[in-house]
Amino acid sequence: MDCPVAPKIDFSGTTPYEDYVHASVLHSLQQQWSQDPREMSFLVITQVMELYFGLLCFEWRQAKRELRADDLPAAVRTLNRSELHMQALNAAWRPIARMTPGEFNSFRDALGEGSGFQSGRYREVEFLLGEKSRSMLVPHRAVPAQHDALEALLHEPSLYDDVLAALHRRGLPIPADVLDRDVSTPYEPNADVERAWVGVYRDGPRDLLDLGEALTDIAEEFARWRYDHLLATRRSMGAKVGTGGSAGVAWLEKRTQRSIFPELWTARSHV
Repeated sequence: MDCPVAPKIDFSGTTPYEDYVHASVLHSLQQQWSQDPREMSFLVITQVMELYFGLLCFEWRQAKRELRADDLPAAVRTLNRSELHMQALNAAWRPIARMTPGEFNSFRDALGEGSGFQSGRYREVEFLLGEKSRSMLVPHRAVPAQHDALEALLHEPSLYDDVLAALHRRGLPIPADVLDRDVSTPYEPNADVERAWVGVYRDGPRDLLDLGEALTDIAEEFARWRYDHLLATRRSMGAKVGTGGSAGVAWLEKRTQRSIFPELWTARSHV
C-alpha cells in the first residue's frame, strides 16, 4: 500500500496560498470606527458585497464579449455562473437583516454620511444591467478615475443592449430605433422586442431560449437583491433617513418597482 504523501509545510517565504489570495491584505482591511463588536459583522459583510459587485462586473463584461462574438453557449455559461454569484451576494443580507434597531444604532453613527448608495462598483453593476442615470455620477466627482470609468460605462451598451444586438444578427426583428438608441439613457420597454421574445419562447432555437432564461434568472436575483435590501433596511432602521441622506425605505421602495430586461417578463403573458 502506498503511503500518503504529506502536504508541504515548510516554505522559505510566504506560503503560495498567501501569494495567490493575499489573505493577510484582506484581513487588514477591517478597521472599526466604533467599539461595538457588531460593527465588525457589518463591515466584513459590506466588503464581501463589494467583492461580489466586482466579480459580477467581470462576468458580465466577459458575457458581453462572448455575445459580440456570437458565442451564445459561452455567454449563457457565463451568465449562469454570475447568477450563482448573485445568490451568494443576496445571502449576505441575512445577518444584517437580523440586527435589531438598537443593535444597528449602536454603531450607525460611525458610518457618518457613508452609504452603499455611494459605491462606485455597485453603480457599475446597475449601468451594466441598463439602469443608466447621469445623476448617479455626481457622488464620484471627487475621485476622477472612478468618475471617468463610470462616465465611459454610461455611454457603452449595456448587457441587454448587446443581447438585443445578438438577437438582431440571428435574424430576429429588433427595430433599428432600439439598436441605435442613446445607450446612456435608461432602457424603455419596446413592443417589437417583446414580440421577438415571444417568438423565442414559442418555437425559437434552444440557444436563444437558454439565453432568455439565463437573463431572467439574473433579473430575478437582482429584484431579490433590491427587495432584500429594502427589508433589511426596514427591519433595522424603519423609515428613518438613510445614512447617506436619502429617503431610506421610501427610496428603496421606488427602486424595487423597476425591472431589468422588461420584455422577458411581459412576453410570458403572450406565450
